[in-house]
Amino acid sequence: MYIVPIAWLYVALMMALAEATASNGTVVGAVITFLFYGVLPISLVVYVMGTPARKRAIKVREETESAAAQAAGALHADPAQTATEAPTSGSAPDAHSEPPTHPVAPVRKET
Repeated sequence: MYIVPIAWLYVALMMALAEATASNGTVVGAVITFLFYGVLPISLVVYVMGTPARKRAIKVREETESAAAQAAGALHADPAQTATEAPTSGSAPDAHSEPPTHPVAPVRKET
């Protein structure tokens, strides 16, 4: 996956080297050439190409946090609750005397 960005940076480096060693070239021009033809485009491409991996990592982290929160909730469950009455993952939040997920009750529009 990284062979193309590495190759492009090599090409940009060679362009910058040619700019620096040319008879009418400058080192400042070489640095600008390397930044604008090499580093900036490649960083943008690598960032865009990494978006799906970042989304997957965020999703896995959220699922892990959710599972940990559910496990912590199961540890702090009502001790009078028996094993047959254990809450299921698809049950309503208040089905087993659990507080609602949002502490503020919704306000209805008066008619």
